[in-house]
Amino acid sequence: MEAFTLSRIEMSGLLLSLSGNSERRPLHILQEAWTKFHRDEVREGTSLPAFLSTEIPPILQKLIKGGGVKGLSLGDIASLGSLIEYSTLSASAMQNWVKRDFKEYLGSPREGKKYSINQAALLFIIDDLKAALDFESIRQLFRMLFLAPERDDDDLVEPAELYHGYAELFEEIKTRSPLPVQRPDEPGGAKEILWKSDSVLKASVEKMMNRLSHLTRPQRDAVQNMLLIAAISVQTCYFQALARQYFNAVLFLDF
Repeated sequence: MEAFTLSRIEMSGLLLSLSGNSERRPLHILQEAWTKFHRDEVREGTSLPAFLSTEIPPILQKLIKGGGVKGLSLGDIASLGSLIEYSTLSASAMQNWVKRDFKEYLGSPREGKKYSINQAALLFIIDDLKAALDFESIRQLFRMLFLAPERDDDDLVEPAELYHGYAELFEEIKTRSPLPVQRPDEPGGAKEILWKSDSVLKASVEKMMNRLSHLTRPQRDAVQNMLLIAAISVQTCYFQALARQYFNAVLFLDF
């Protein structure tokens, strides 16, 4: 069976839709995500057999049927996380984060016995950031954005919006042509490369920051820095996934 795959921009859009913060319906987001990889089948009228060969987890089946989702179990979140490209999210890791490593920020389920959409987004954010940062560094970033962990009304930005913000940024990075390679020992060297890369990222982030005009300058800087760090961490996820693919290929083809 073919796996159903979502990019982070698609997953973040799905979370915003489920939380009522988007005009797009969850089904439309899933349809677009699936069609992206099956344009030929749709054009040739063979989309039905293609879809029947796609593995659809129970949480997506519920969304396809139009069922509402007020909260998500850790199993649901793990199932959604497994659909995200380059992700290595697991239910056992989330259990540790909820009960120990990020207990103060995740706390107990907020939708009855299930977790809220923002709690799910926070778990996805942790999974992305851990590709580049240790847990203490991630907690330090959270302290800047989510001021009092036990409260939600003082967050500089909601986790679902933050996730969508750096997902957008990563999509823009993917569509840009690579920067020219320059030897570090040449004039300007590594500093020039880093400056160019940093300028490209910051220009993209500034567009997103217009949505947070109510924040003070230091608060805007905190959110902006978080977006940059998270987007670069997702790039790290990509390269790690690519390295694993090549490693597995080398082992498999050794015959």
